[in-house]
Amino acid sequence: MKSIYKQPANRKEQLLFPPSIEEYVSSDNPVRVIDDFVELLDMQELGFTKANLKSTDGQPAYHPKLLLKIYIYGYLNKIRSSRKLELEIKRNIELMWLCAGLSPSYKTIANFRKENAKPLKRVFKEFIILCKNIDLISGDIVAVDGAFLRANASKNSLITKKSVVRDLEKIDAKIDEYLKSIEFIDSKEKKDKLLTPPKYSLNQMRIKREKISKDLDFLDNNNLTQYNKTDKDASLMKKPAHNLMAYNSQIVVDEKFKFIVATNISSKGNDTQLLHKMAKETKENLKIDKDTTLNIVADTGYYSAKELKKCKEDNINAIVPQANKQQVQKDKGKYSRDEFTYDKENDCYICPNNQKLKKRVKAAQIKDDKVNFIYTGASAICKACPLKDKCIPTKTPYKQIYRWEYEEIVEQHNKKMQTKEAKELIKQRGSIVEHIFGTIKRTLGWDHFLLRGKEKVEGENALIMFTYNFKRLLNLIGTTLFKKLIIAIKNGNLEEIKEEIRAYISSFMLYLLNITRFSFNIRVYYIR
Repeated sequence: MKSIYKQPANRKEQLLFPPSIEEYVSSDNPVRVIDDFVELLDMQELGFTKANLKSTDGQPAYHPKLLLKIYIYGYLNKIRSSRKLELEIKRNIELMWLCAGLSPSYKTIANFRKENAKPLKRVFKEFIILCKNIDLISGDIVAVDGAFLRANASKNSLITKKSVVRDLEKIDAKIDEYLKSIEFIDSKEKKDKLLTPPKYSLNQMRIKREKISKDLDFLDNNNLTQYNKTDKDASLMKKPAHNLMAYNSQIVVDEKFKFIVATNISSKGNDTQLLHKMAKETKENLKIDKDTTLNIVADTGYYSAKELKKCKEDNINAIVPQANKQQVQKDKGKYSRDEFTYDKENDCYICPNNQKLKKRVKAAQIKDDKVNFIYTGASAICKACPLKDKCIPTKTPYKQIYRWEYEEIVEQHNKKMQTKEAKELIKQRGSIVEHIFGTIKRTLGWDHFLLRGKEKVEGENALIMFTYNFKRLLNLIGTTLFKKLIIAIKNGNLEEIKEEIRAYISSFMLYLLNITRFSFNIRVYYIR
């Protein structure tokens, strides 16, 4: 009886004209775009290792273009391990096509990523300039955000000053207890057989104490509060649910089509000192003139008076809300600082009882590299004030207020944050930047780093963000138009392709808008 199912080919049958590997990769396959894009790059100018070898340099090496293609393909398809990439090259038809018969070992693949941190950052910047040149990045409004990405290090390898001091106290107590027990046993005329010796010998405990002491000396000598022996640059960072060894990955996203325009990493678990750094890097990457204002939006975690001053000096308009620290005092029924009005003309503060807090001429506070002037009320007036209980503690003789020497910058910023434009931008911030890390961690699977050491991790971070941008451009204009773009770059015809890209995106956006309206009308119909 004839089978109703399709029959497979005979594996042992020889084909007269076997199909080429080219036929297995369709013309609109993204792997072709990867190949074409990397071929555009000047690897020597970007600084890649082994990009300019000569015939006298020994055994032929794999070209850095090949290894970069492998990594871009791997990161796009959630394959980041060098061992897994080596395996995929031998069985994945797309990688076979991309490598054209070459099969580098996992060690060669891994070394490329380790050795080319700075060139990978340059590739990220080159792609940003490409997107800007075809009007996909405006640079008018950008938003910054950060997320903790796990480091390639265990918490078991972490030593902290707090835990080391605690362990040192414990081991000293054990040694004292041991010596006392030995002294007690020796004082008896006959040793009681029921007395059991301590769990550890004195020598073992002294060796352990010496090790702990060395850890404490190391932290003190290097002015550190924590140190991870696996990755010295990773830090213990706190999340609501748990703590993890991580790096603080930072991104700045352009408002127009949500491309990442700047990225960096920090070993600190907060963002308070990163606003100016990320804004300045954005201006450099987008080649924005110093006299041109960059508008950058951030959440409360980036608020810092010193950072605002730096931004103002570099013509950066920072839209950052300040945490409401005064509310705690108000909840207690106390006067908050903002209820004391500064009199600029007389350089004093006016309290709620309409009394003056005068500036102390020969006294100032220096804290966190900030000079704060001190304003105080008269002790006799404060003691007799009917509002004293709402103003100062019982044992405090007078009210005291600190004013930063550049406080006017903060006051101007706070006024700006009350405007309608600033409030609208704060609302937009979430839709501009917050979904990026969600996509990176959940959809693309890049929730941790594989390399160790800040410099190498910076390179991997740049590769992650470049790949995100690459995928976004693919999704935005499609494979066919992307290939046309590459041809236009080769021929120097960017202006022509810009018009085609603009028309394509406009029609695509109109299509999405119509789909959204149709879905909304369907929902309304069923609700009725």
